[in-house]
Amino acid sequence: MKRAAMLVLLVLAAGEALAGGSNYGVAPGSRDIAGRISEWSVPTPRFARDPAPAPDGNIYIAVMNGNRIARFDTRAQAFKEWDLPAGARPHGLVVAKDGKVFYTGNGNGTIGELDPATGKVIEHRTPSGGGGPHTAVLDDAGNVWFTGQGGGYVGKLDRASGKITEYPMAGGPYGLAIDQRGYVWVCRMGANALGRLDPKSGKADELPTGSGTRPRRIAAAPDGMLWVTYYGNGMLAKVDPVAMKVVKTYPMPAGSRGPYAVAVDGAGRVWANEIDTDTVAMLDPKSETFRVFELPSKGVGIRKAIVDGEGRFWYMGSHNGRLGMIE
Repeated sequence: MKRAAMLVLLVLAAGEALAGGSNYGVAPGSRDIAGRISEWSVPTPRFARDPAPAPDGNIYIAVMNGNRIARFDTRAQAFKEWDLPAGARPHGLVVAKDGKVFYTGNGNGTIGELDPATGKVIEHRTPSGGGGPHTAVLDDAGNVWFTGQGGGYVGKLDRASGKITEYPMAGGPYGLAIDQRGYVWVCRMGANALGRLDPKSGKADELPTGSGTRPRRIAAAPDGMLWVTYYGNGMLAKVDPVAMKVVKTYPMPAGSRGPYAVAVDGAGRVWANEIDTDTVAMLDPKSETFRVFELPSKGVGIRKAIVDGEGRFWYMGSHNGRLGMIE
């Protein structure tokens, strides 16, 4: 009985380790996609962006120009908002296992910590005092990693100590993801390269992606591969982080019309939007074919998207102020 129980625990642990996704603390699920699309208007449509899943199944959103964090209750289909300190201008966000919301204070050089239960906000100031904190992800220990696009660095907020460490990285660091070995991969959009940071040593190296690629966002898959949107030339790239090479690139259905956000579901299917065409494309790596979803509204402006624990794809239209979901 003990051996059987231990085996079950090992299998479960392996399943969690291989869950993949975009390092948002919630393992992405999978489902048969019927293609049904729903949208909801956010209360403050002032460049709302970057949805993130919470452990309780709700979705949080950064309202950048409104200086707020919004929460969408997925069961009640209702929104709630919290005001942030003046000048924060939240860009990206993640929700920790304890329900705390960590956002990048793009406007005031902070990593903010919102407790939704009380509305209290704690600001953790970056050592450089600025740098435009941009996109955030969580590592396995619950620490917050983020890019400083304007400051040319990758940052880490250690939750236990509250200390922020910055690691230099040139090339306008943008999206980031963490591979199964714990390396932090960064889209160096301005350098046409991916940066790789070893958190243990603090040393970084790079993987060039080619002239004009402009890698924008990156996501980790259940099989350990990484997927990257090449904003500059309309490609979706598969990267082997162990071999440190680009395995293959796939032309997006809309060509060079702005592939932007990328996420991977529990079945290994890769979701990427095309910001100039109001479409979302889903690549099945097994058949190497795309399925394209035409969004019901126009002028959407998806800049970040995620897959939740139920396998639903969530996006936020920063241009039209509508939260959307494909299932």
